[in-house]
Amino acid sequence: MPRRPAYRASRIPEMTIHRLSVYTRCLLQLEEDGVKTISSQEMADRFNLNSAQVRKDLAYFGEFGVRGIGYYVAGLKAELRRILGLDRQWPVVLVGFGNLGSALFHYKGFGRQGFRIAAIVDDDPAKVAREVDSVPVVHSRDMAREVKSRGIQIAIVAVPGEAAQGVSDKLVTAGIRAILNFAPARLKVPREVRLKNVDLSIELETLSFYLAQGAR
Repeated sequence: MPRRPAYRASRIPEMTIHRLSVYTRCLLQLEEDGVKTISSQEMADRFNLNSAQVRKDLAYFGEFGVRGIGYYVAGLKAELRRILGLDRQWPVVLVGFGNLGSALFHYKGFGRQGFRIAAIVDDDPAKVAREVDSVPVVHSRDMAREVKSRGIQIAIVAVPGEAAQGVSDKLVTAGIRAILNFAPARLKVPREVRLKNVDLSIELETLSFYLAQGAR
């Protein structure tokens, strides 16, 4: 087991946390390929990473490497999954079951990482009071009850922009502690609630910037 220094999650750079997820996926691939140990440089070369950055990121959480050996792949993967909270199952509520919400619901990657959509919320009468792959679809007026009864702490918001803030407010009141927001709106939440905005058009605009600048 690595020596684990005391650290406050709020002081860990968000990009470091993002890279831990990347490292976890790299380690899974190495494990599937039968690799038992690997150095930070070998890992960087294989997955187009920065070896110094790998070491710096891991140092926030402990000493994982063994001199002359490197990292034990299976052990490091297990530790990173524990740090990321992936050593347990997380029930999730999905709010909005239109085209985007449906696509998110059927995305298998959530389940592989331990995120299980336990309830769907939508106000369309044609969708409410039925189940999708054994997951109940409920009206927003019943959202708080579903969240509390199922012990849900994480929400995915996939509603139109004009409805997003109202949905967010209700989720916070129901006890949600983390929101992944796909709505085209900048939400306001209390400081104790973690919010992550995902705007796919912004990602495309970033790509278009580099293409446009490269053409000049």
